Amino acid sequence: MAKDYYKILGVDKNASVEELKKAFRKLAHQHHPDKSGGDEAKFKEINEAYQILGNEEKRKQYDQFGADFEQQGGFGGGAGWEDFMRASRGQGGQGTGFDFGGMDLGDLFGDMFGFGGGARGRHGQNRGNDIQVDVELSFRETVFGSEKEISLTKNNACAVCAGSGAEPGSKLNTCATCNGQGQVKRIQQTMLGAMQTVGICPTCHGHGQSAEKSCKHCQGKGVARSGSNYKIKIPAGIDNGESIRLAGKGEYPGRGGQAGDLFVRVHARAEAGFERDGFDVYTKVHISFIQAILGDKIEIETLDGRKKLVIPEGTQSNQQFKLKELGIPYINSSRRGQQFVNVIVDIPKHISRKTRKALEELRGEIVN
Repeated sequence: MAKDYYKILGVDKNASVEELKKAFRKLAHQHHPDKSGGDEAKFKEINEAYQILGNEEKRKQYDQFGADFEQQGGFGGGAGWEDFMRASRGQGGQGTGFDFGGMDLGDLFGDMFGFGGGARGRHGQNRGNDIQVDVELSFRETVFGSEKEISLTKNNACAVCAGSGAEPGSKLNTCATCNGQGQVKRIQQTMLGAMQTVGICPTCHGHGQSAEKSCKHCQGKGVARSGSNYKIKIPAGIDNGESIRLAGKGEYPGRGGQAGDLFVRVHARAEAGFERDGFDVYTKVHISFIQAILGDKIEIETLDGRKKLVIPEGTQSNQQFKLKELGIPYINSSRRGQQFVNVIVDIPKHISRKTRKALEELRGEIVN
């Protein structure tokens, strides 16, 4: 059965080149096999589709011949797949070239993935791994915000050389290999022509400078494992499972690199009597059937303490009342959600003879 490449990329047949690039980039990021939950088979299929539709000539042939064109040899997952995977990891392929419709491999994958000791940034700079830590909060702490302190051990910039890899006082010289650029260009001949790739300089490791004397503390690597303490401000309104990003507080990759990010994931404990849905909260209150019939004014629990609630006469069981601006605060806003109070009318299982007699006398007078 012929493959529908447009359907695989999730675009229509009139999609522009930019729309194809955007769709491919999004799906490649989602399904790359080196990501948690990635799918190599799906990733191959996505690449096969883009190899055809991203090339103007191949796209015309595909649109004209469909399945016949596919039988003539699409990208597939056979010859050249390992080269493509190496290219997607920034390692460079050999033997088979890949046409990405003018997109640079760094643009495609540089900001997406972290491989091995760290991803390459768009300009060839090492980037350290991101870190995720978990913090447990009470329900009220997520509602009104709080401050937490976390401690962790990770790769940090060397305290002696400040991450430069050079012994303090040592002279720094411009790298002769890259002329201080921190990256080098390579031209590779492929079946589709010459392909230019940009990679981190192997001499200065992207720093652009070389030290005459390496730091003794970190042996010139610019990185050392040490403890870090951070005070985290928990914003009011954050929900269970959401994360706070601390840019540049993740793993430091070493000399000339950029630290990854630290993500603090929130786990909120439940609180009896309150159920959260987005920025709204739901509570329940029980009243007697007399209160339901005659009406009453009762006290209920809210996030702001006990409040009065007017029960109008004739209230039905499971009737819901809305209290404005008593729900969860919107993050970085003065607005709040609502509190919805569900009223449960309790019908007694047993009544006294006196009560029964009074109710019997009223039976005929009660009008629904």
